[in-house]
Amino acid sequence: MEATDELAVVIHGGCHCGKVRFQVSTKKVVDVYNCNCSICRKKQNLHFIVPDAAFKILKGEDNLTCYTFNLHKAKHLFCKSCGVQSFYKPRSNPNGYGIMPHCIDEDDAQRLKTNMKYFDGENWEKAIVVNKEILTKSNEPN
Repeated sequence: MEATDELAVVIHGGCHCGKVRFQVSTKKVVDVYNCNCSICRKKQNLHFIVPDAAFKILKGEDNLTCYTFNLHKAKHLFCKSCGVQSFYKPRSNPNGYGIMPHCIDEDDAQRLKTNMKYFDGENWEKAIVVNKEILTKSNEPN
């Protein structure tokens, strides 16, 4: 692990209309997953995962709505006003959050380095066996 991986940064972000805002403490270098499952493909859900303890909703929790499907394990949270999903509870990490890097404030996003990774969510059960490291992303210290 590089020294920059261990240093935490606090970043902020939110939805398009600004009614939902969040704060995340994470490493300066994050693995961003590009998943091809049915919903991620439709909404182009790129995300990195952090533990619950590293995530805080600053405002707008009452302005979120939740969409689930199939096994109802992933909780897709959207702003009721503008429809943007800034974060969600992933099936792979129910004790963490998937954060959309494109919803991070521009100044904060410049302080992050992203490693893009592909995840074959269309074949989730097989892909999770090959990519077991994803299951520990919400357990990693940030």
